[in-house]
Order: sequence, then C-alpha cells, then structure tokens
Amino acid sequence: MSRSTDIDLPADGSGSLRPGGAGAVDPSIEFAPDTAHPAGAATLLRTTTAIRQRAGALLARARRGESQWFRIGSDDALEDAARTVAEVTRERYPWDTIPYHSRWRHFEAGGVDRRQQLDALLGKGLDARQRARAHIDLTLVSVLLDAGAGPTWHYTEPATGLRFTRSEGLGVACFHAFTSGLFSSDPNHPLQADAAGLRGLVTERLGDAFQVSEVNPLVGLSGRAVLLRRLGEAMSEQPETFGDDGRPAGLFDALVAPLGAASPPTAEITAHQILSLLLDTLSHIWPSANAIDSLAADGSDNVGGSGDPAFALGDCWRHSAVAGPGLTNGWMPFHKLSQWLTYSLLEPFEWAGVKVRHLDALTALPEYRNGGLLIDSGVIVPREPAFLTRRWKAGDEFIVEWRALTVALLDEIAPRVRKVLDRTEEELPLACVLEGGTWAAGRVLAQRLRNGAPPLQIESDGTVF
Repeated sequence: MSRSTDIDLPADGSGSLRPGGAGAVDPSIEFAPDTAHPAGAATLLRTTTAIRQRAGALLARARRGESQWFRIGSDDALEDAARTVAEVTRERYPWDTIPYHSRWRHFEAGGVDRRQQLDALLGKGLDARQRARAHIDLTLVSVLLDAGAGPTWHYTEPATGLRFTRSEGLGVACFHAFTSGLFSSDPNHPLQADAAGLRGLVTERLGDAFQVSEVNPLVGLSGRAVLLRRLGEAMSEQPETFGDDGRPAGLFDALVAPLGAASPPTAEITAHQILSLLLDTLSHIWPSANAIDSLAADGSDNVGGSGDPAFALGDCWRHSAVAGPGLTNGWMPFHKLSQWLTYSLLEPFEWAGVKVRHLDALTALPEYRNGGLLIDSGVIVPREPAFLTRRWKAGDEFIVEWRALTVALLDEIAPRVRKVLDRTEEELPLACVLEGGTWAAGRVLAQRLRNGAPPLQIESDGTVF
C-alpha cells in the first residue's frame, strides 16, 4: 500500500491538479474542466478533490457557528472518537494486518471463506485475469445491492444455517444469488453478471434470492432491482468498455489492457482511475434526478437535468452554502456507492497482480455507520434535539451537511487513530481505518445506544444508503 500524494484544485476550477492540498489523486492527471458547460461541471463534481474541498468548507463554516443544522464538538470529543475507533480496531484485528474496507469482508461473514468457494466453482483452469473477471462481476453487482437492509430483514444461509442481517446478510445473499446464476443470461456460464441477465432481472426473483417475504421485508427491494436493470442497460450501450456481452469485468480490461502486454503482474493503476471510470460509464444508472442543467449557465439555478446521461450526477446534492465555479455552484458531491465499489474492487485488481496506488484519494464513506459514529460520540451535534426524531430525505440540506461533515471529520480522525495505534499512513491508509475502524465503531455505538438503529431516520430507496 502506497503513501498517497496530495493535490490541490485551483479555486476557480482552472488549471491542473498539483501537489499540496487536502485529498489525494494521481498527480499526473491534467485537469482543466470548463465549468460553464455541463460536461466540465460534471467532470469536476466527479472528483474526490471537489468532495473534500466542499466538505471542508462546510466543516469550517460549522466550526464558525454559521450552520443552522449542526455545531461541532470539542477537540476532546474528536480525540475520544479516535480512541474508540482504535479500541474497536484492536478488538477486531489483534494481529498486524488490517484489510481494506470492502464488500469482501461481508463475503467472509461467519468465518466462511466464500472467495475460496467461488474459486473452487470457477475451476482450476483459469488464469488470474479470468478469475478477476468473475470477482469483479460479483463485486459490482453486490455493491449496488448494498444499501441499508432495514432493521428486521435477515438471510439464513442454506448450507451453513447461519443467520445474517444488514450488510453481512446482503453480502452473503448476493454471493449465493451470483453463484446460482441469477445475474447471468447464459446457463452454461452462471458465474458471471452480464447485460442481458441484468436487464431481464425480475424484482420477485431478486426478492426470492434474498428470502424476502411479508414477515421478512427488505427496504428498497424494487429500487435495487431497478438499479441492476439500469446497470444492464448501461453496459449494453457501452461495448467499448464492457464488451459485447456487457460484463462489469470489462472495467478490468479497460484499465489494464492499455498498459500493454506487460500488464499483470507489473501493471499499476490508481484508485481514482477506477472511480473515474465507474462515474464516467455508470453515471446514469442512478435513479436520482440530480443532473447539471445545460440551460443554467449563469449558475442561478442549476437544478434539473439536461437530458444527457453524461451530465447525470447521482449521489450529488444541493446545499445553499456550497460554493464552486460555474455550474458546480451549490452542489455537494459524495458518490458514496461508487467509492464503496472502488474500495471493494481494490482486492480483485490486486489478486490479479495489479498494483493500485494513491488509495487515500478516496474519501470516507458518508453513510449511517461512519456518520452515526460522529453523532453518537458528540463530534457532530444537531442544533435541535428534534432533528434526531424527524424523518429526512437524502436530498434534505440537513442530511447533505451531515454527510459532508462526516467526510471532512473522518479525514481528521484518521491520523489520530494512526497515532493511537502507532501506525504510519502507509501502514494504515484510510481504506483500513474505515475497516478497522470507523464503520465498526459506528455500529458498536448504535448497538449500545439504540439496539443497532442509526441515530437519524432517512427515507431510503435502496440506492444511496
């Protein structure tokens, strides 16, 4: 794991990415988007630099007492949160190696090595690249199905009898749906996901695979099925990336093949290259209507949609206090599921011999557990107690700001956790701090305080949270 290189984006959105600021992206990437036009604005809003800078500005504003929604706790609260994360990390990983925060941790639920099970099903005749293709198909489909499951849903694994809930349950259920061929259109090749199989996915069949019933409801089931059907459509429309059969595995070839015949085991890519490819190719699968409006070139009201999928923003929301150049003004990007997918793809690429660098280009994931940790530990304090009992939507400014504060504050917590654990940034990148870590600590506090329920109530369609 490589120590990341920091970059800074010029305030006016012009020029190129260069070393020196908060965040991290491959410093070789030239960056000069014309934010007066939708394409350039969308390009800027698909960078983790934009996420970090805008989240940092909202944090600074809250610390000045200017937020109507939150105040920020003392440095002592931040230190206490870091110590809690460090303690949970020691309990979860008493040995030296802490893995990445990844969907693959959920595939290990119950102490079962399901990667080994998948490799056994794939057989012995496949090379590392062919195995990576199956791993990537499973990862992408599974992450898109990994939004909040709700408090009552569970999945019982037939082979082991183990009962799983929440993210672990979703992961294990998806693993078995994949290995049963649910996402493949070819009965002779069940261990894949392809465009035809996903476009034809029936919500009821997905529900059956996840053991959904009247007494075992899954939040946002129909939204998840729609998302997978949209994925199938998007892949079939982009054979240059996903191949003629439209497989998520095309991402591997798109990133590694240009490196030439000397690709694995000597290939190197960056984490942000994975994220950028995901955001560029899959931007219009998200049900959210968030998109750059090509008619609002003056920036006065850029809500709406241009009708061009290339300008779809997905997990990017309006906030009245967020400033930015051109059409990006007022938008706070997150791309949580796309970043969660990027984290989850690190291992499939590395197992195939590809070195992924600049991991800390990615941000913390602003969702229930990480954000809940900060509320439950008194780092983020709602200005009104009633805010904790109200039901919110993903686009409400209160939720947008909470998520932004989560991103910025976890960047501050990470070095404190490393200090307590006596680890360097190279030894413990953010991807491992999250796993150790902040996500698990958020779950521990939620269990202690509310029997596992998050501190905020948010309406979910199964695609953001």
